[in-house]
Formats: sequence, C-alpha cells, structure tokens
Amino acid sequence: MKKKALTGIVTALLMTLIVSACSTGGGSDTSSSEEAKAPDKKGTITIYSPNAAELNNPIIKEFQDRTGITVQLVSGGTGDLLKRVQAESKNPLGDVFWAGGADSLEAYKEYFEPYTTKEVDNILPAYTDKSGVWTPFNALPMVITYNKDLVPANEVPKSWNDLLDPKWKGKIAYADPNKSGSSYTQLVTMLTAFGRDDGKGWDFVKNLFTNLNGKILAESSLVQRGVPDKEFSLGITLEDAALRYIEGGANIGIIYPSEGTSAVPDGAGLIKGSKHMDEAKQFIDFVVSKDVQDLVQKEFNRRSVRNDVTPAEGLPATKDIKLVNYDLSWASEHKNDTIKHFTKIMTGQE
Repeated sequence: MKKKALTGIVTALLMTLIVSACSTGGGSDTSSSEEAKAPDKKGTITIYSPNAAELNNPIIKEFQDRTGITVQLVSGGTGDLLKRVQAESKNPLGDVFWAGGADSLEAYKEYFEPYTTKEVDNILPAYTDKSGVWTPFNALPMVITYNKDLVPANEVPKSWNDLLDPKWKGKIAYADPNKSGSSYTQLVTMLTAFGRDDGKGWDFVKNLFTNLNGKILAESSLVQRGVPDKEFSLGITLEDAALRYIEGGANIGIIYPSEGTSAVPDGAGLIKGSKHMDEAKQFIDFVVSKDVQDLVQKEFNRRSVRNDVTPAEGLPATKDIKLVNYDLSWASEHKNDTIKHFTKIMTGQE
C-alpha cells in the first residue's frame, strides 16, 4: 500500500510540474502551447485535513481530475485545525474540513454550514448527523496496538485496564487529546468504559497517565509510528492506522479492549462563510460516493458508512466488536471541560 501511496504522490508532483511549465514557459510555437495547455480550471477550494497523506493524496487527485476543481490542502492535527477555523471565522480562508472526529466537529458546529449530501439515502442512519453540520466519512474503531517483538504472546493486554500494569510504565504511546481529535475520542471512550459520571472513569485516566510516565505525544501520527518503530511497546490508536502498518510489514497486533471501545465516525463539514460553497459541496458528495467509499475500505481498511459497500475481508464485523455507549452529544458539549480536567491531571494539579 505504501508503494501505491508513493506512486500517487509522485504522479501528483509530476502533474503539478507539467502544469507549471505550461503556464509559465515561453516560446513562439503556438501549436505546441495549445497542445500542452492544461484543462480549464473550474474553481478552487481549500481543505483543512488531519488525514494521513497516503489517504489524502489519491482521493484529492481523483477529485481534481474528475471535476477540474483545484484543491489547496492544509494539513495538521484536528484540534489545531479546528482552532484555525474558529480564529478565521470572520474571514474564512478554508472551505471544507475533512475529516475530523464527529465529536470534535460537533463541538465546533457554530463554525460549520449545515449541508445534507445528495448521497444521504445510501448512508447508514447510525452514522448520520441529524442537524447536518457534518457528513460522516468513515467509522473508526479505537484499538490498542502492540509490537510483537516487544510484547510476549502471553503478556498481550486484553483490556484498557491491562494498560495500568506497572510493566508498561513509559511504554505506552498516547497523543494529547487537546491536539488530536482521535485521542479525545479515545479519552471519552475510556471514561465511558469505566464510569463517565461517577468519577471511576477519571480514576482510570489518572492511573493511566501515571503509567504513561509523562510521555504525551503531540499528534496521533507519532503514536501510529511509535509502536512499529519500537519506541513504544503499546499504543492507543485508530484501527485503520494500525492496519496500514500491518499491511506495510510492521510486526504489530491489534486488541479490541474487552470493556468495550467506540467506532465513532469522522466527518467532513462545510466551513461557514466559505467563498467556494458549490465546489465544497461537490467535494463532500465525492468523498461519500460509492466508488470512493469502496476505495478507502479496500485500500485503507477504513469502515464505510454506506449501506451498499461490502465489508472488508479479514476484519471483525462492527457488530462483533464490543462497543461502549458512546454519547456523541455529551462528548461535544463537554469537550472543553473534559480537556481541562485532563490538562489538570497532566500538569499535576490533580
């Protein structure tokens, strides 16, 4: 899969160079210039995205090829990009946010324009947003991953609670939920598994932080790389991220915690005040179209949100994974307080 991603990147770079040469190069041969002229542009959109490059590149390239719309991509962590959307709200510079955790998008819903995609009848109702603030892209189970060279087979954790074993102190990769949307979802998942409202969930999180030994990573991609690279024995991450590394040859395994996990969708949203609203809507319709959903499931092991896409082989069905009762509304409405609570733990105030 890495080879495919690299091929897509190289192709995109070559196309950029060709278009640049045609638009800036001089010469008196008019016929040659006519033959080399790039297709007519049909607008431009700016996309803010926390997705990995190997996912973004082929999808954005295909969208550009099909529509003629030029995409300007701004990458970063979910939290940082959402704060950018907020900061730019009086003069939006972006058009689409694709694709942060639905709970994170919900928390910033005042900065997004409601939109119902034309593909809505093909999307599983469990993943739709009734207010239309965000459009689901993929369902994303949260998992524990482990390096098989560092974790003996008889010591593989089976649960969230197993992460509290002192033998894993300083050996667990986890990203800062203030910066990573997926990490925030993981935090709420663990709180829900152990008791979100009675304090027991926070007791678990506090003990987990102690076992992290002060190692909070700046972004989720560092978690994804840290376990295969043997910087950490264990990591708390996204299912699809772990599967990409396994397909790439990494000697890692996946655990679905016995207490239950979550499979919250990530989503795409129209940034309120977008200067290219029509083009932005085309992009959202595109990423939930059947062929794109087929692609991301087959090539990137992401679970489709559509009702007409055949589940990927080799993965447990979502119905066979124990899930906690993840409350999306609670996660969005209490995000600031939850992050503040975690920050107090992280800074030794609790």
